[in-house]
Amino acid sequence: MKFEFKFIDKKQGSVKDDILSGLTVSLALVPEAVAFAFVAGVSPIIGLYGAFMMGLVTSILGGRPGMISGATGAMAVVMVSLVKQGNELAGASEMMGLQYLFATLILVGIIQMSAGFFRLGKFIRLVPHSVMMGFVNGLAIVIFLSQLNMFKMGGEWLSGSQLFTMLALVFGTMAIMLILPKISKAIPAALVGILVISGIVIFGGIETETVKSFIQAGGGTGIKAGLPTFNIPIIPFNLETLKFIFPYALILASVGLIESLMTLNLVDELTETRGSGNRECVAQGAANMLNGFFGGMGGCAMIGQSIINIKSGGRNRLSGIVAAVSLLAFILFASAYIEMIPIAALVGVMFMVVIGTFAWSTFNVMNKIPLADLIVIILVTVMTVIFDLAIAVLAGVIVAALVFAWENAIRIRARKRIDEHGIKHYEIYGPLFFGSTTLFNSKFDIQNDPNEVIIDFKESRIMDQSAIEAINKLAERYQKEGKTIHLRHLSKDCTKLIKKAERICDVNIVEDPNYFVAIDNYKHLLGKTP
Repeated sequence: MKFEFKFIDKKQGSVKDDILSGLTVSLALVPEAVAFAFVAGVSPIIGLYGAFMMGLVTSILGGRPGMISGATGAMAVVMVSLVKQGNELAGASEMMGLQYLFATLILVGIIQMSAGFFRLGKFIRLVPHSVMMGFVNGLAIVIFLSQLNMFKMGGEWLSGSQLFTMLALVFGTMAIMLILPKISKAIPAALVGILVISGIVIFGGIETETVKSFIQAGGGTGIKAGLPTFNIPIIPFNLETLKFIFPYALILASVGLIESLMTLNLVDELTETRGSGNRECVAQGAANMLNGFFGGMGGCAMIGQSIINIKSGGRNRLSGIVAAVSLLAFILFASAYIEMIPIAALVGVMFMVVIGTFAWSTFNVMNKIPLADLIVIILVTVMTVIFDLAIAVLAGVIVAALVFAWENAIRIRARKRIDEHGIKHYEIYGPLFFGSTTLFNSKFDIQNDPNEVIIDFKESRIMDQSAIEAINKLAERYQKEGKTIHLRHLSKDCTKLIKKAERICDVNIVEDPNYFVAIDNYKHLLGKTP
């Protein structure tokens, strides 16, 4: 029996839906931003500022309406080393480590914006579906495992009545989110769940961990603060500083863009719309640069909060703007109320996100897809959990590309025949590229072939410089044997790169293909294929 879990309604958003979903997301952003700030070793306020600026800028300028950005764990684990080494490098207070973080974020912004301006966002198309499935499965597991930390207090697992209370509140939130949409979809189920469970805890006098106790357990005092202020990072502006921060900036920029573009791709699929990867790169860069000047911890797209948003009906830029502005309002005016929200309610929402994020269809297709694709799905899932998203996606793409290259390398074929004039014809089928040149060369019997040979590439395609060199060497071998060779149906740029082409290439303006070979030639790389 096919298992389906309908989590996302594919509908157009409205102003009401965007406002309510934005408010829901802002509530879920608070503990996430605080938790990731603790991971990075910075103040919770810096994490909240980062979430506010990331969310606002990317909602206004980004390439994916409805997608939420903020402080993320994937970038926080890199930042903790940066802040620590920054303190050691300065040999001063912890504030110096922060200054290096802010300077790095400015450089991250420049790198990410450059990626957008040079239109590198389009390379997300190279990510195969198997990697995408592994990505969402791994991320769902990571989100689930991160929420388990909420069942600890003082480093120890909850037990007894505290554990039962926490579980009851979590399952209560999940039950509301499951049942309410069947009754009415006027208000986001996640928002109702948070408000109802918060009311039960506050008015029922139930003792359980709240946002305030969570912050205090991490060494913070609360979320109340003023507006972020403009500051230029106070660090030495020299080559040594650049050498220190550049590797971190490159890693942070890469991790941020990969996670953001993968999340964009996922939201595209869930909403059956299409965003702009290049525009998102520019927006992510602008947001991180702003964080560097205004004291936020930076970040990237957040898959959990993005799914909460679209599940709650948020489809337009207004939803992200409302989430960011609401978060700032909490910091400025409503900190006392937000700190009263029980952590259990937010954990329940995130558990529902886990259920909605995981690609349950994986179990249905396991015995129907090629073994290589299944291995890629499992590999990316495991590596996302063990390492991080960027490493997992890169590894998945590399493995998928190698499998693709191998499968295409063994597809090269040659149909052989001798016509009535005694001329031998080799009709080549399949792509000729670096992986298939060895098999291609094995198809020819140079010593026993007649004095005149025709190699026809009508059903083949020359893909790269390795293929060109293979043809050149084959032609030379035939000529050394004193035999005449003709090459037919090659593209114009192939003909230009074949040695002695004027003597061995038969040019047919009507039938010859017109495409560009991917070689180390910038002019050719810019050529457009039909």
